[in-house]
Amino acid sequence: MGNDDNRRRKSPCNCCLSVFKWIPVLFIFGVIAWSYYAYVVELCVLKTENNVAKIFLLIFYHIALVLFLWSYWQTINTPVGRVPDQWRIPDEEVNQLFRADNQETQKRILNNFARNLPVTNRTINGSVRFCEKCKIIKPDRSHHCSVCSCCVLKMDHHCPWVNNCVNFSNYKFFVLFLGYALVYCLYVAFTTLNDFIMFVQGQPGGSGMGRFHILFLFFISIMFAISLVSLFGYHIYLVLVNRTTLEAFRAPIFRVGGPDKNGYNLGRFANFCEVFGDKWQYWFLPVFTSKGDGLYFVTSTDQFGNGNAQRYEAMGRTAAGAATSNRLDADHTDKLIDAIPLNNHQPHLELDNVQSSSNNHPLIPSSQVTVNIEQTADAAAATTKTAPTLNNHVVDMIGDQVVPKDHFQLNGHPTAIADDRIV
Repeated sequence: MGNDDNRRRKSPCNCCLSVFKWIPVLFIFGVIAWSYYAYVVELCVLKTENNVAKIFLLIFYHIALVLFLWSYWQTINTPVGRVPDQWRIPDEEVNQLFRADNQETQKRILNNFARNLPVTNRTINGSVRFCEKCKIIKPDRSHHCSVCSCCVLKMDHHCPWVNNCVNFSNYKFFVLFLGYALVYCLYVAFTTLNDFIMFVQGQPGGSGMGRFHILFLFFISIMFAISLVSLFGYHIYLVLVNRTTLEAFRAPIFRVGGPDKNGYNLGRFANFCEVFGDKWQYWFLPVFTSKGDGLYFVTSTDQFGNGNAQRYEAMGRTAAGAATSNRLDADHTDKLIDAIPLNNHQPHLELDNVQSSSNNHPLIPSSQVTVNIEQTADAAAATTKTAPTLNNHVVDMIGDQVVPKDHFQLNGHPTAIADDRIV
């Protein structure tokens, strides 16, 4: 985080603003406290005469309340997932970046620093994503939050009702908070519905402030339930497609493949497990079980385009020995920057004795070796480079193999090839 951000956070205006940020949270706690009095005291203790019904009402009410408050507190109190220091660019390179004459120079500086970092997301111009305020390379799916004044891992949005960023570290808690808040409101609404019906029909059902508290509790619970059902349903949808709120409005841009809203979609169950973990015993408890570390995420290309996609352990560590993915090469971004496809040139030459073992040909592996040949004389004259030879041998520049020239075949027939036609 830059010095300017630190000064802004310590200013008197920001201190006053930080106090005002807690007003929505205090309002929610105030509503919960009032609803507790209205339900427990006015409805259960003072109005309900059947002791068995009273006990059941109180038991289920407190179960819903505890899960609701637990998940709400976890959402509020969980620290924001911040980017580690190894993603921060040194001041010398930052100065070079800001003094760069053109965009290509900036891209080269960023690519050079990020060559060992697991980043696949890019900006719209193809550059590695860089935060000018935090002076860091942004990990995939991370964004800078102007309210928190830092870059946040897998940022979904900043929610004023929890005074916190909804991000990688508390997204499970946030979804559970919405779900249990909806359960709490529906439970209160259904158990006070009879009192509302009696009031509409004009039947006696208590008097004074007690009846007012119960009726107002019914209306408040219905209003909150209506707003929560749409918000909770939307985030369940985002969980099942493995997408954040920010990614739903702007698709992430990948180095390989470009913009793709479904770039992290691994299938509904796999998407659900990425947020809630592999252990079903903890799915509906507000304890952290999300997969990964918030810095690298498996993509749909890894999952479906490559069967050996990298996997995560349930409590946040990346499994050792994971295979190389399609979006992210073994050497990360430095391999992706200059990647050149080598399999689109036809025709090609094949070595004879292709099926012989490496024991018969110690210099030639058993797999097929392909040497590209220019298809036209004009193209050959413009782009052909002379292949290095050694004692009447041709050096394969792709595999660094030494191959006798008389061993080349074209479509199964021996072929004499001039040195200047081999590339």
